[in-house]
Amino acid sequence: MARPDKVAAVAELTELFRESNAVVLTEYRGLSVAQLKRLRRSLGSNASYAVVKNTLTAIAAKEAGLDSLEGELSGPTAIAFVTGEPVEAAKGLRDFAKANPQLVIKGGVLEGRALTGADVEKLADLESREVLLGKAAGAMKAALYGAAYLFTAPASKAVRTIEALREKQATEA
Repeated sequence: MARPDKVAAVAELTELFRESNAVVLTEYRGLSVAQLKRLRRSLGSNASYAVVKNTLTAIAAKEAGLDSLEGELSGPTAIAFVTGEPVEAAKGLRDFAKANPQLVIKGGVLEGRALTGADVEKLADLESREVLLGKAAGAMKAALYGAAYLFTAPASKAVRTIEALREKQATEA
């Protein structure tokens, strides 16, 4: 018979898995409480970081439909549940892991797709959504400017030609 506290923990983890856009599994062996606190702050406001029991997490992941996590649940495991943009959290984890080699990024899930530790690193290398949107807007503005120039070029060329003819006619007269 399952204990009520474990049933509640599984239910809570299942809900976190379902609400998250991305989940990143890490091994935190050797990190102090102060370091874990700094790590939580570095993840940003759209992510939470929790130390979990592997057996309860495996049950919750299966209930949430994330069977790909089961192989990664060994050793001391902590999970970053990302509810917003995953790039910011991935950058926070990557940067913290560079400064603290005890943190090992095992893998995770992004919108239902399994990720390896290398995939999380690639995700961290991406620019933020705002930067990418800004670049796209700049590219569109440049294309519109080019089109406007292309449409006004024949008219301005005609005006210059007419003006040259007027000057030529004025000098002949």
